[in-house]
Amino acid sequence: MSLGPTPSSAADGNWWEPTARPAPDSGIGVTGEPFTGTDARGEVRGFVDAHNHLMSNEAFGGRLICGRPFSEKGIADALKDCPEHYPDGSLAIFDFITNGGDGRHDPDGWPTFVDWPAHDSLTHQQNYYAWVERAWRGGQRVLVNDLVTNGVICSVYFFKDRGCDEMTSIRLQAKLTYDMQAYIDRMYGGTGKGWFRVVTDSAQARRVVEQGKLAVVLGVETSEPFGCKQVLDVAQCDRADIDAGLDELYDLGVRSMFLCHKFDNALCGVRFDEGALGTAINVGQFLSTGTFWRTERCTGPQHDNPVGLAAAPGAEAELPEGVDVPAYDEDAQCNVRGLTGLGEYAVRGMMKRNMMLEIDHMSVKATGRALDIFEAESYPGVISSHSWMDIDWTERVYGLGGFVAQYMHGSEHFVEEARRTEAVRDEYGAGYGYGTDMNGVGGWPAPRGADAPAPVTYPFRSADGGSVIDRQTTGERTWDLNTDGAAHHGLVPDWIEDIRRVGGQDVVDDLFRGAETYLGTWGASERHRPADNLARGASATASSAEWNPFTSYAPGRAVDGDRGTRWASDWSDDQWLRIDLGAVREVGRVTLDWERAYGTSYRVELSADGTGWRAVGSVTAGDGGLDTVRFTPQQARHVRIVFLDRGTEWGYSLYEVGVHGR
Repeated sequence: MSLGPTPSSAADGNWWEPTARPAPDSGIGVTGEPFTGTDARGEVRGFVDAHNHLMSNEAFGGRLICGRPFSEKGIADALKDCPEHYPDGSLAIFDFITNGGDGRHDPDGWPTFVDWPAHDSLTHQQNYYAWVERAWRGGQRVLVNDLVTNGVICSVYFFKDRGCDEMTSIRLQAKLTYDMQAYIDRMYGGTGKGWFRVVTDSAQARRVVEQGKLAVVLGVETSEPFGCKQVLDVAQCDRADIDAGLDELYDLGVRSMFLCHKFDNALCGVRFDEGALGTAINVGQFLSTGTFWRTERCTGPQHDNPVGLAAAPGAEAELPEGVDVPAYDEDAQCNVRGLTGLGEYAVRGMMKRNMMLEIDHMSVKATGRALDIFEAESYPGVISSHSWMDIDWTERVYGLGGFVAQYMHGSEHFVEEARRTEAVRDEYGAGYGYGTDMNGVGGWPAPRGADAPAPVTYPFRSADGGSVIDRQTTGERTWDLNTDGAAHHGLVPDWIEDIRRVGGQDVVDDLFRGAETYLGTWGASERHRPADNLARGASATASSAEWNPFTSYAPGRAVDGDRGTRWASDWSDDQWLRIDLGAVREVGRVTLDWERAYGTSYRVELSADGTGWRAVGSVTAGDGGLDTVRFTPQQARHVRIVFLDRGTEWGYSLYEVGVHGR
């Protein structure tokens, strides 16, 4: 009976207070009505946590992250340690692998919380529902719950209570997110009445935020989605698996996802991890795929993270006899693996389903190709949710209409990075987000200290000014951001106040516009429809065509709608390809999908009659891949691409040329 629902202070009719809350339970530490509605411009308001893992305690075999975000049996059951951590953490193996030391700690959660949650405790629950509630009451209006797991970590970890199939875990985590919604609903009197709302489209999310509630979006961050791993560089999935997997995830409510995470898979290469953790993950890559990461010199300013070179004895002991982690050239920081053919098929499949692609964790080669595809299709659905994208891609993401969030760094670091990208946000009118990565084994802001300059002073007002936020108490423990750091998700409002005191109101204002920008990206992705390719099936001629007795490289191959065929010219610089659209049409965008033989310099010309030509766009530093040339839309029947300089010893070779109105 002590764990059953009890009347709350909602007797006065405050909509934001439950009619019954489990007892005992956590305190919230916030008073005042949450803001509702839109601003004077009709835009929603609020913060966005673009990267969280509410249910990762169910991942990795179920015993890596200890504790649950909710339990029907109450807080004492939800916030307890893993069995093997008792009595003193001696068997908390993942703790000392990831955090050093011997892993020893007081395992008791409720009610004392002596050692966890903490900003540097990587394996204990940080997303208890009441802590998420506090973040909501403090102004957070969108939360992306990334369903996460890793089959290799599960298989090699000593403790587990279920199998390691990644999709099985993803399905369970999705179900439990809906179960958590129902759990909270019951506190508020029934279905649909709680503040925690799982949403599946942007219009629904806007209605939720306008009501002052929390819109929860499902994402996926896993290493082998749909079983798409690679073994010795051989894909273990096909296009049918990708279609079935995307359809299943969409039906579960997933609207954003990563195509690769930590390990190279059959879809794309990854952005490396650094230090000892990187070495451990590289070992996992070998155990999963039979190959270690491979690097090459970067061809542009973008680069992946340095490969972890520090020793990781615990992980390296898992390698077969005689196998060692390779050494890497410090001048070679790019993954040789980019977006594979199957990966490109998956990207286009996500566009077809109006889903958003998470590009953090993708190698720069994979990211570059994905952005090329999106630019060629004017598709806005691209997200960088927690600072793992190369910083040189930022403007490309905003140019597409995408959304960027920064990892939940300490306030000084967060403000510094926010200032660095402020001008480009202003240029595109974009709000900003943060990715807490709670329960994501990442580490969180350490305390600045009570005597640090401009500490958080309790109580303080929420960003909208309508609520008063005091220190948060659960059981016998009270947390203070100044001395405890960001120990759990309930301290997000305190961290935002710390950002305000360190960096000023303008940084918080950008964050407060995050919900509008995120939902704008999502809505634009939903509304996107592929533009007609005016060149498909059109008549094409060229200055030359490479002769081959077995394969045709005729000009028409570049406009046949088949990326498996191509046009190829003779091996000399000055060449041209001409396309007759059959009638005068509006033309404003031309895309060129290059084979390895690409042009570094070329121009696009238009003509109404095929006689008089006018140049409308040019490229002078082409690097191959997928190029998009945009110009002011104008009327033309004929399109000619004049190639001036080759990037290789061969001629010019194009899989497909697209011609679009805008």
